[in-house]
Amino acid sequence: MKKVLKRILIIIPIILIALVSFVVLSSYFEHRNLIAEEKEKYPAPGEMVEVAGTNLHVYAEGQGDQTLVLMSGLGTSSPYYDFKVLFEKLSDDYRIVVVERAGYGWSEITSADRDLKTLLKETRTALEMAGEKGPYVLFPHSLAGLEAIYWANLYPEEITAIIGLDPLVPGYIEKTEEKPSLSPLITVLTRTGLVRNQPDVFDNNFEAVKKDLLTEKEAEIARTIFYRRVQTKNMWEEVDMVTANSKTVSEQGKPEIPFSAFISSQNEEEYWQDSINNYVKATNGKSFILDAEHYIHLDYPELIAEKSKEIIEKTAPEDG
Repeated sequence: MKKVLKRILIIIPIILIALVSFVVLSSYFEHRNLIAEEKEKYPAPGEMVEVAGTNLHVYAEGQGDQTLVLMSGLGTSSPYYDFKVLFEKLSDDYRIVVVERAGYGWSEITSADRDLKTLLKETRTALEMAGEKGPYVLFPHSLAGLEAIYWANLYPEEITAIIGLDPLVPGYIEKTEEKPSLSPLITVLTRTGLVRNQPDVFDNNFEAVKKDLLTEKEAEIARTIFYRRVQTKNMWEEVDMVTANSKTVSEQGKPEIPFSAFISSQNEEEYWQDSINNYVKATNGKSFILDAEHYIHLDYPELIAEKSKEIIEKTAPEDG
């Protein structure tokens, strides 16, 4: 009897492991097939351009004299749909462009490093390949604040103003010793496709849908992108590089152009507000503290568009 019980105790874990492995592998292969179908069913709304062997998505609309470049924060699975509610309020007056970084939205994943030099080269090349021309007004959200400042310092003739959307600025990481984090569990659930069995994960974690800002069709497409662009390899690499990238920008000094920002009052880290405010003051920009969450452009798109137009009119060069 004891031998039988011992065998059962050995066999049961093996069976459980086999069952779990079967479920995970089945989910993974089904997930890969669904991704292929979804890519064909929902092609990119903008232009796909090849940059250093990787296809990047560049979306543009509007015909204004000024071109605004919207730059997404870390982990935003679909920058196009994340920024849609804001750029629709700006495209009547300006040319707006959304460049989805490698590993985001419709853009492919790259093996290139995620240091600022590489990121900026990819962004500028993508814009050039898509036929877009500066000078630009940059709208960086969160982590993209570092790239925007780096860009303005390195190529000041290309940038007329920066209008940050609760942006990360140099000095914050160094002072707090905190950096963004991602979840290994969510990464596993997404890569294996198991997340598809939990639709609420998308509904509760893609902010534009959570706030009911997309149509049913738009939400359906954004969901398919979410399933293949949550915590990608490139996003993890951006986390690993954030401290070094912040140091790089800090060592450059401050840009000569004004850095303005819309700042969330709901950020739990008190120094977040102070760091952005101090940076704004040091560059003669304007700051607006709003009762909003980190995806601030989704909470106050009309106000941000209105105030941004005022800033652009005062900083952008006049015709002729």
